[in-house]
Amino acid sequence: MSNALLLDGKVAMISGAASARGIGLATAHLFAKHGAKVVILDLDGDAAAAAAAAIGSDHRGYACNVADKAACERAAAQAVAEFGQIDILINNAGITQPAKTLDIDPASWERILDVNLRGVLYLSQAVLPQMLKQKAGSIACMSSVSAQRGGGILGGPHYSAAKAGVLGLAKAMARELGPDGIRVNCVTPGLINTDISKGKISDEQKAEIARTIPLNRLGAADDVAGAYLFLASDLSAYITGAVIDVNGGMLIHG
Repeated sequence: MSNALLLDGKVAMISGAASARGIGLATAHLFAKHGAKVVILDLDGDAAAAAAAAIGSDHRGYACNVADKAACERAAAQAVAEFGQIDILINNAGITQPAKTLDIDPASWERILDVNLRGVLYLSQAVLPQMLKQKAGSIACMSSVSAQRGGGILGGPHYSAAKAGVLGLAKAMARELGPDGIRVNCVTPGLINTDISKGKISDEQKAEIARTIPLNRLGAADDVAGAYLFLASDLSAYITGAVIDVNGGMLIHG
């Protein structure tokens, strides 16, 4: 194995990673290319197993509903049983829903908060005992530009609230877990061309949005995967509690 592999000998767990054109699967492929053994988690266990097998025989895919604490614990235990370690957790699973403030009903609020925010806590709690034992680990969490700019292109205020919650949770975990050698960071993507946006935005609208972005294009799943790779690897060994914008300059902070 060449030393150029950034994740050589590491085991990485990635949630919401079975969708064919999703950020999670792009991340799984990139991590594997850099030497990691990848555990793909998805609501659909068969899809997770198939996605992992397609990457190679060293990788695994398990069913996991991140909003179910027991399911997260089972997935973590399974990964430790198979690989003996968990070095990286990518809290990538997420769902969105367009809605106006007055149209957010209790069930929608709970569903969006459960997957996007509660799921980050539960899955982190599930892998942390192993990372604490190892005295090392990197956790990266999926937030969104909508948490920073007060609403995105697709998600309603409940989505913005959940993704802003992810930023607060991750920063607090970073502060708490730093002394144990565990780093926690976030990525905040802008509009990325994945199945989440498919059919919800017309090509004309996409072109219009691209014109407002300094890099003059929408993001690709690989753009976010690259940020996750940086945060998972030792290239970011002295970075914790940080937020990496992956938005082509859609939001440039003062």
